[in-house]
Amino acid sequence: METAIIPVTPITPTDNNDLVSSEVQPNKRRRKKSIVWDHFTVETVGDGCIRACCNQCKKSFAYITGSKLAGTSHLKRHIALGICPVSRQRNQQASDTKTANATYEPRKRQRATPGFANIPFNQERCNHEIAKMIIMHEYPLHIVEHPGFIDFARTLQPQFNMVSFNTIQGDCVAMYLNEKQRLLNFINEIPGRISLTLDLRISNQTVGYVFITGQFIDMEWNLHRCLLNVVMVPSTDSDCALQQAVVSCLSDWHLENRLFTLGVDQSFSNVNINQNLRALFSVRNPYMLHGQFLIGNCFARVISLLAQEALWSVGETVKKIRDSVKFVKTSDTHEETFFGLKEQLKVPSLKDIFIDDQTKWNTTYDMLAAACELKQVFLCLETSIPDYNIAPSMDDWKQIEILCTYLKLFFDAVSILTGPTYPNASAFYHEVSKVQLELTHAAMSNDPFISNLTKPLKEKFDRYWSDCFLVLAIAVVMDPRFKMKLVEFSFSRIYGDDAGMWIKIVDDGIHELYLEYIAQALPPPEAFVEERNGSIIPEQNGGVILKTEPPEDGYLHEEGYLQEEQTHDAAPQEVSRHEVAHQEDSHHDVAHREVSDQEVDSQEITHQEEAPQEVPSQDPLISIGDGLSDFEVYISEISGSHQMKSELDQYLEESLLPRVQDFDILGWWKLNKTKYPTLSRMASDILSMPFSTVGPDSVFDTERKKMDNYHSSLRPVTLEALICAKDWLQYGGLSQSCDGNVKMEF
Repeated sequence: METAIIPVTPITPTDNNDLVSSEVQPNKRRRKKSIVWDHFTVETVGDGCIRACCNQCKKSFAYITGSKLAGTSHLKRHIALGICPVSRQRNQQASDTKTANATYEPRKRQRATPGFANIPFNQERCNHEIAKMIIMHEYPLHIVEHPGFIDFARTLQPQFNMVSFNTIQGDCVAMYLNEKQRLLNFINEIPGRISLTLDLRISNQTVGYVFITGQFIDMEWNLHRCLLNVVMVPSTDSDCALQQAVVSCLSDWHLENRLFTLGVDQSFSNVNINQNLRALFSVRNPYMLHGQFLIGNCFARVISLLAQEALWSVGETVKKIRDSVKFVKTSDTHEETFFGLKEQLKVPSLKDIFIDDQTKWNTTYDMLAAACELKQVFLCLETSIPDYNIAPSMDDWKQIEILCTYLKLFFDAVSILTGPTYPNASAFYHEVSKVQLELTHAAMSNDPFISNLTKPLKEKFDRYWSDCFLVLAIAVVMDPRFKMKLVEFSFSRIYGDDAGMWIKIVDDGIHELYLEYIAQALPPPEAFVEERNGSIIPEQNGGVILKTEPPEDGYLHEEGYLQEEQTHDAAPQEVSRHEVAHQEDSHHDVAHREVSDQEVDSQEITHQEEAPQEVPSQDPLISIGDGLSDFEVYISEISGSHQMKSELDQYLEESLLPRVQDFDILGWWKLNKTKYPTLSRMASDILSMPFSTVGPDSVFDTERKKMDNYHSSLRPVTLEALICAKDWLQYGGLSQSCDGNVKMEF
């Protein structure tokens, strides 16, 4: 007999919570009140074992076993859900009559449930939900004028008055403005900087639309990526079009002095456009490595171009595979024959062949990979179907297998962009350096097919690597699992004997960037400048100025440090690091001791006046008092020498953390921001850098997306509202803005 036992908390047949005692006999139980006993009969099948038998299908179910009570929930499901075959058949036969339904359906207890009839009708709420629906699913605004939709809405709620086109357009824009204000307030509260990426779409009327996306880390160290603006530009050929769009975005979101990096795509930019953007970037962000954080290539687009180049190089062979797949999939007879051969040959592959979408290169890769696993079936298909005369040769299959090896390399590299969350900047270095290393190795292969396939790919990727390796390496240094060690390891494999020079570029770059953050954190410079003759002249505000002229054999560095002119570049860099590290420690020391500015100034002036005048002591004894006052000076000097290391140097010298796959790098910096106050600010900006200008749905595109005719026909403010609000709605931002504080009519 079929049984079903579901363990639940033991209860009595009266559905109370009393435990069943083994000493209580079944005939002494209270009367069973559950509705299931109208359909079940209790049967004793053994010592201490009682089962419930269905009166209709005669199947028995567990009820009591010893002191354990199975309850009645599974018995209710047997009747109410139609599991009982006899009950289900009778209900189907009598479904047209109310009496039959009442006869065979179990009686349900009447319980007080909140009634929807008491909820008042809210026209504004309905208007809001329609606007939200239009934004979420990109329905046309004219849907409110479609007769079918009007009839559907009236059927659901006869009191609802369908809104007009102008009204729903105003509601969508109002929703956008409410959410924009909330996002603006949120961005204004972030402690760090923001990075921007630019993407361009063109309509059939050759009008350009610049999509500007912002990426940043908030106060809780969460990474955010959101669309900020969609700016219409009349001419995409203009060298100033992108520059004007960026200026408009910075002004719109109050980001004039908070720009960190700017990412563009080389496919729609040229030398003049990049120069204009670099000039703008240097003005808006004059500190960050002298405006070098202009990322001129989109990682996803670069990989897409490499994949297309590889597919084009063996295009004839790829076409044979595609035609063979089409031959099988476009005929039911051919497909049945194909899978019959697969079973006869016992091919272990679980993949199914399909026709690729040539606008998505990953579908072509999947098609080729599946075909390679089923190549034995294709080779035997010609003997079963005489019309099949386009079978690829063994050499063709070998080329496709080699091609799939590198397509998989590209696919894995950009798959980090298709996940549910956008990766932080440190994750890109692993993928980019891996592609660079593999292409470098493949280009030197003795196999002529591999070398001819990968040499053009390496040349293209070398240009991307040379433009981005510095910012990529700086980002991975901020990962406490790798720091500079991964850069040293990977550069030695990529550059060989020349690795030291490239490692030094990264080391100098990250230290220079850190010095700029230190300079921003330091207090304003004192109103004293040392003159060569030591004279002091009064200032107009009542202060004093120590005049200084540069010595004949030196120069005043950009950061204000006096250095000797040297032919080598390393020495000035080292001096500046030492001086700034000293200023950093002095700054922290003053902050901890809470010494006022007046006291510091007086101490410095007193020290400067007394230092040149060292008068020998007349006391024959060198010890003063208890003889330990000099010991305090000694301890102070030792402590000062240990504090000369900057936060960056301390961070780099500490041991690496274990390499855990699910390591939360942002969470680690959140926990250590007190230990590294300045370095954590730099890490926050660096880890939020974007290296791709496209969304997850466009990572594998082989063609640039175009603005469709419907969206290009909208007014600029409406277009921006619909597209940006949809992006924000994906993060749940619009769910809290149901009040609609802004009203707009068109």
